[in-house]
Amino acid sequence: MAALELTPEVKKIESFICFKINIGIILVAINPYESLQIYGSDIINAYSGQNMGDMDPHIFAVSEEAYKQMARDEKNQSIIVSGESGAGKTVSAKYAMRYFATVSGSSAEASVEEKVLASSPIMEAIGNAKTTRNDNSSRFGKYIEIGFDRKHHIIGANMRTYLLEKSRVVFQASEERNYHIFYQLCACAHLPEFEPLKLGSADDFPYTNQGRSPIIEGVNDLKEMEATRKAFSLLGITEAHQMGLFQILSAILHLGNVEVKERGSSSCGISVSLFCDLTEVSYESMAHWLCHKKLKTATETLNKPVTRLEAINGRDALAKHIYAKLFSWIVSQVNKALSTSSKPHSFIGVLDIYGFETFEVNSFEQFCINYANEKLQQQFNMHVFKLEQEEYMKEQIPWTLIDFYDNQPCINLIEAKMGLLDLLDEECTMPKGSDDSWAQKLYNTHLKKSSHFEKPRMSNKAFIILHFADKVEYQCDGFLEKNKDTVNEEQINVLKASKFALLVELFQDEETPAAPSSSAPSGRAKVGRSTQSFREHKKSVGLQFRNSLHLLMDTLNATTPHYVRCIKPNDVKAPFMLDPHRAVQQLRACGVLETIRISSAGFPSRWTYQEFFSRYRVLMRQKEFLSDRKLTCQSVLERLVQNKDKYQFGKTKIFFRAGQVAYLEKLRADKLRAACIHIQKTIRCWLARKKYLRIRQAAITLQRYTRGHQARCLCKTLRRTRAAVIFQKYTRMWAARRQFLRQRAAAVLIQRLLRGYTARLEYKWLVCEHKALLIQRWVRGFLARWRFRRIKRAVVYLQCCVRRMLARRELKKLKIEARSVEHYKKLNVGMENKIMQLQRKLDEQHKDNRELSEQIRQMESHSATELEKLHMQLKTLQEAEEESRHRGDLVTSLQEELELVRQELEKNKEVIFNSVCLSVCLNEKNTLLKSEKDEMNRLIQEQEQQLKEKSESTHQEATEHLQAQLNEERFRYQNLLSEHLKLEERCADLRSEKEAAVIRKIFHITFLIQCQSDSVHSSVLTGSEVSSLEREVPDVSLLLKLQRRVAELEKEKMDLQSEMDTKEDQLQLEQTKELEDCQRVLGAERDYEALKRQELESDNKKLKKDLQELRQSLSKGSGSKLASPGGQAYNMLLEQLNSTTEELEMRKEEVLILRSQLVNHEAFKHKVVSFIFQKFVFTVLRPISPTLDLHELNEDGELWMAYESLKETNRILVSQLQTQGQSHEEEVEGLRAELQQLRAELDHQQQMLSNSLELPHDALIQASLQHEISRLTQQNMDLLEQMGKQDKMIRKLKKHLKIYMKKFGEAEGVHIEQSSPENIVGESGRTVSIVRKERDFQGMLEYRREDESKLFKILITELKPRGVAVNLVAGLPAYILFMCLRHADYANDDQRVSTLLNSSVNTIKNVLKVKDSVRIYFETISFWLANTCRFLHCLRQYSGEKAYAKHNTPRQNEHCLTNFDLSEYRQVLSDLAIQIYQQLIRVIENILHPKIAPAMLEQETIQGVMGVKPTGMRKRTPSFHEEGSHSLESILKQLDVFYYTLLQHGNDTELVRQVIKQQFYVICSVTLNNLLLRKDMCSWSKGLQIRYNVCQLEEWLLDKDLQGSGARESLEPLIQAAQLLQIKKKSQDDAGAICTMCTALTTEQVCVLNEFEERVCISFIKSVQTLLKDRKESSQLLMDAKIIFPVTFPFNPSPVALETIQIPSSLNLNFLTPV
Repeated sequence: MAALELTPEVKKIESFICFKINIGIILVAINPYESLQIYGSDIINAYSGQNMGDMDPHIFAVSEEAYKQMARDEKNQSIIVSGESGAGKTVSAKYAMRYFATVSGSSAEASVEEKVLASSPIMEAIGNAKTTRNDNSSRFGKYIEIGFDRKHHIIGANMRTYLLEKSRVVFQASEERNYHIFYQLCACAHLPEFEPLKLGSADDFPYTNQGRSPIIEGVNDLKEMEATRKAFSLLGITEAHQMGLFQILSAILHLGNVEVKERGSSSCGISVSLFCDLTEVSYESMAHWLCHKKLKTATETLNKPVTRLEAINGRDALAKHIYAKLFSWIVSQVNKALSTSSKPHSFIGVLDIYGFETFEVNSFEQFCINYANEKLQQQFNMHVFKLEQEEYMKEQIPWTLIDFYDNQPCINLIEAKMGLLDLLDEECTMPKGSDDSWAQKLYNTHLKKSSHFEKPRMSNKAFIILHFADKVEYQCDGFLEKNKDTVNEEQINVLKASKFALLVELFQDEETPAAPSSSAPSGRAKVGRSTQSFREHKKSVGLQFRNSLHLLMDTLNATTPHYVRCIKPNDVKAPFMLDPHRAVQQLRACGVLETIRISSAGFPSRWTYQEFFSRYRVLMRQKEFLSDRKLTCQSVLERLVQNKDKYQFGKTKIFFRAGQVAYLEKLRADKLRAACIHIQKTIRCWLARKKYLRIRQAAITLQRYTRGHQARCLCKTLRRTRAAVIFQKYTRMWAARRQFLRQRAAAVLIQRLLRGYTARLEYKWLVCEHKALLIQRWVRGFLARWRFRRIKRAVVYLQCCVRRMLARRELKKLKIEARSVEHYKKLNVGMENKIMQLQRKLDEQHKDNRELSEQIRQMESHSATELEKLHMQLKTLQEAEEESRHRGDLVTSLQEELELVRQELEKNKEVIFNSVCLSVCLNEKNTLLKSEKDEMNRLIQEQEQQLKEKSESTHQEATEHLQAQLNEERFRYQNLLSEHLKLEERCADLRSEKEAAVIRKIFHITFLIQCQSDSVHSSVLTGSEVSSLEREVPDVSLLLKLQRRVAELEKEKMDLQSEMDTKEDQLQLEQTKELEDCQRVLGAERDYEALKRQELESDNKKLKKDLQELRQSLSKGSGSKLASPGGQAYNMLLEQLNSTTEELEMRKEEVLILRSQLVNHEAFKHKVVSFIFQKFVFTVLRPISPTLDLHELNEDGELWMAYESLKETNRILVSQLQTQGQSHEEEVEGLRAELQQLRAELDHQQQMLSNSLELPHDALIQASLQHEISRLTQQNMDLLEQMGKQDKMIRKLKKHLKIYMKKFGEAEGVHIEQSSPENIVGESGRTVSIVRKERDFQGMLEYRREDESKLFKILITELKPRGVAVNLVAGLPAYILFMCLRHADYANDDQRVSTLLNSSVNTIKNVLKVKDSVRIYFETISFWLANTCRFLHCLRQYSGEKAYAKHNTPRQNEHCLTNFDLSEYRQVLSDLAIQIYQQLIRVIENILHPKIAPAMLEQETIQGVMGVKPTGMRKRTPSFHEEGSHSLESILKQLDVFYYTLLQHGNDTELVRQVIKQQFYVICSVTLNNLLLRKDMCSWSKGLQIRYNVCQLEEWLLDKDLQGSGARESLEPLIQAAQLLQIKKKSQDDAGAICTMCTALTTEQVCVLNEFEERVCISFIKSVQTLLKDRKESSQLLMDAKIIFPVTFPFNPSPVALETIQIPSSLNLNFLTPV
């Protein structure tokens, strides 16, 4: 904030550590949420005795200033500390008192300052609590007067408290705690002295466990209790009194544990034993009066039992009242301990009070708090203005009175006679007074009479007060009850009869306890002094608070105030993190911004002349130093600050406007920085130079000796290394060879023996394996065949028995069902799915038959080949059988061996059996243990699953309830919006009708006047007729004549207009033809030049290729013979030379051709100029009509002007011819010089060739190559230069052509507007030029103010969804509008931003009012719905808010809006989108409504199922014509059109889903309503038909992937109605099934559908009605088809970067300039 630089004491905040700022006389203290080491004794000593501006802003600086003014002026002081909860008010007040205690000391023997500081932990324990905003929040306000004697030592103190929050004793919100003293008591429950109190954990008491946050991080309640008890002892409260206090507090906790039980409808039972024991009161009396109340009449007194809820409220009220009395008693004891016998000479008061509060719901507590802040702000304003004006008058500077906000009317509204408080007290005295009647009194008394009082639009139980900081809306509910604050009289009497002395002392000042207490029942309430009288106690809470506030104001007005405003930097208690929005909000509520405004109007900064001279003498020149400091300062300021209004000279001080001190500080810092840099530069240079020379000399010496030593060592090392390497080489070679030979011999021997042994073992193993496999194969085959045969026989027999039994049962059932009558009806019930399946699978079966026939053919061919293969296998099997016969003899020998193996196996089986038994036992135990473990796990999982399901169900119910409430509110808001729009349309229609009526009236009057004038000039009428015309209205014949004359004139006018249009069209066609011819000639010339350039480039490539061949041939050739005059290389060189000369001649010709082309271009340019001139003369100077004579043409001097313009053009043409001749001569001279240069170059080449032939072979090749390279390089450079010149010339000609075309367009503006669109498109297409893309495009579009209407006309009014808009990027109009808005925001033009947004909204509304055909109107609405939503998303995406910016790319975040907050316009666009959406739904309903009933009910989509209608039913005419009938297919096609049109226009997917859901709801409601109104439609077949149609709609949803849109659920009533028509309706079970199934249908609808069916009996309908009677639903029979579901627009960020968007030329938005 720039306003923070108001005084010279303000320092720039480099970091968050410096968290205090001086703004005028206010200290703004920001809570850093972290302990800082800036409050120690050393800091106190540093600030002691210092002036306020000499040190950084600090609470100690304010305290020192107050202490100094008290000692100097002998006047009482006050420090007013205010702010929100958690801003640090209590800590700031504590540090201020610590400063006074440290600086002043004490004159008494017992240190009074220690007692003053000791009161803080006591008041924090009983008055502070943890809230969501602060862990140590003060829940009351206090004013502490610290008394000083004549020597300015502390001798005592006194404390007054305000607005204790008593409701916290019985209720705490989530994440909050009760007062600290309760938790400190629970933490000490284990100590011996606290055992009689029977305390436990804080979670055991309802008064301490409601917030579910009993522990504060970093706080030990046990240690805090020790500090509290120590403070009690220091203040003189004995241990007995302390234990008495703790006993009362424990009784309050136990009172919260009292359970109230219902005994009847109006009585309750209660148990209060622990509470009565601790308070030493009668158990029976307390229990009785907690459940009863006393009613007094005129003759008798009655005891009436109360309900359970009233008993609980009475219990909580008693607990709050006891705590309030205890709080007052503690405050009085603290005041006694801090009091002194001697009267203080002066005092400093520290006021720790709350700041301005406004919440979503404001009640009586916020009303009192804001009332107190109004009074404090009034006192603050008066003090600020008094100081400022006294200072200006004292210094004798010119000054006018400050215009400031006076909040006295707001205070009078609250506290004056018949004010809000008086009316509230009056209503409280009424027998039947209520909050509603009080609200009506307020409206009748103050509405439209006080400018500070308003009534909300949508509420009759609330009122609005315009406070100095903000407008606050208060809810009237609870005001009377909180103002009365009643407690049961008999409960107080029971407590006063207690044997507990301390408790009796608390209530001894109450003569009649039935009066209201001194504090509010909920929120914060005032606690007065302990010595209040009975009459005060009878006063209302508002009256007591007003009286105490007046006393406080009197005290503050009698002192010199100092203000400390505590600011809460953020709401998450994060250290060193500042939320600017929250900080500004608190500054406004504290009145700091108003102070800044007032101070900025004057001179907030001031210096004495000596101080200014001392600080800014560095800015003064030598000649400006004078003996008089004032004159010196004047001369310096006149030079530095040019604007003399920025400062004023007083008698002893210089006064500056806001910001001037910062400017002077900048100049001073710049001057000092420049001098410092110059000094540092010189010294550092000298030091670095000296050090460098010393190091350099030392390095050179070290390098010299080191390099010599290293060279000697290296030489010696190299010599020794070489000798050692040679010796090692030969030694290692001999040892390695010897070892290798020995190892090789051993390895060969081992390999040989090992390979032989392994080969023999492998052979034996293979033989054994082969024999074993042979035996196993035969044995396993025999056993498998035998087992298979036995099992097969058993299975076949078993299957036969089972099948026979099942067949008999089935036969019996079929016989019984065949005899029953209901069999046929049950068959019909299953027909639904069968028919649907048969119809769906009919085509599939045809396809399957074709595929099967093809497969059969393939299988036949394949089976033939398989048969041949089987024949071959049969032959091989026969051969194998013969071999098996030969091997049968071997089987006997194998069987003998098998018997031996069996015997061995039996022996092994016994051993294995024993081991298996042991393993089985172990496995059984293991399985038992595993089963038990699995069972336990299963139980645990089931419990977890149950808990999880229960929590999910409760959470789901809560979310569904909240979602339903949100949808209901949204539906209500959108209905109100639609009604508002209807009223606006109606108002516009009435205005248009009124204007039309006025126009008709004016036309009638003018018509009568014309008729009268014609009649006067007519020669036919007589004088009597003229007089009659003057007196009467013209007759009918005269009117007919006039009408006939007007018609003839109109016809002549139309003929002349058509003749003029035809001539202008002919002229336009001739001009366009001539222009096309010119452009065609220019294009041909351009193509010819491009072709020439291509030929030159191809020739260049050819020359390079020839040069490469020359190099290759020269490199291949060798010897002097090849280079001789008759050699191959010599001949090739001559050929190349000849070719170069020919190429040179060709280039000369091409240069001449290009020169001629340039001349032709100049001639064409002059031709275009002359053409344009002729055209101008022809169009402008030609006569408008051939019938006009020359005198009429030249009546304004037009011929003379034409003649002068013709002479001017002749002079221009002559000058152009002269310049053309001069340029031609210059070109000829240039060509001659070029020819001379080419000749000289040819001679030079011939000379070089003759010289090169005399060189040797290698030199000749090198010279020729070098020459050829240089020649080609030079040639390429010349060609490039020529091409560059041609390009420049072409660009120049294009530029001239554009200029001429522009002039031509301006001259023919009228004809171009009347030309056809095809001509315009053709001309624009022929004159389109290449647009260069901006490199640094920032995604903004700039336009002039006069082009604003043109922008809306092109982009909104004339843009059609069909045609141009279809080919655009989705949402392109929205992007263009937003980029224009970004530029307005970038330019900080609020008027343009407002105009752009309002005009866009109004233009879109006007476009939507123009109704075309249904299809085009639907496309228009869909198109602008998509663009409005995209515009809304762009405003959100680029608003800079974190919730929307997290989806952006870094580049998109750079494009966010910087200067304006458009959140209100986002709401306007949202309302516009809702309006468009509702129009879209209405259009869709109008299209679909006539098609739904015929397609869903009357058309027979399943052929042959409908059958014959019941007899006796009156035939109903169909709701559609036969020739134009609607089918379900037509509805599906229409839905396709809607769906693809919405997607094509770029609508969000979620929005499309909502539209589809609304369409399906319309289909369901219309179909069901027709079904309920038509008895002939209620049949089984019609239900089948409806189910089939619904299935088609569901398939459409599945095809479009719209299952989750909710459209399927909207069809549920129709589906249930179809099922109801098909279900069986006989027994009681059928009725129960109907009730279970029809959850979406009402009772009326179910009964009507049953009544329409003849086969349903009346008793069945009555049973259904009885089962459905408990339902809570609407009694309407028909569904409301006009309901529109509430629409939402979820945020959908765009991935498109603004800088990449290109505007198509078809939109004709050339006036938009990218930025």
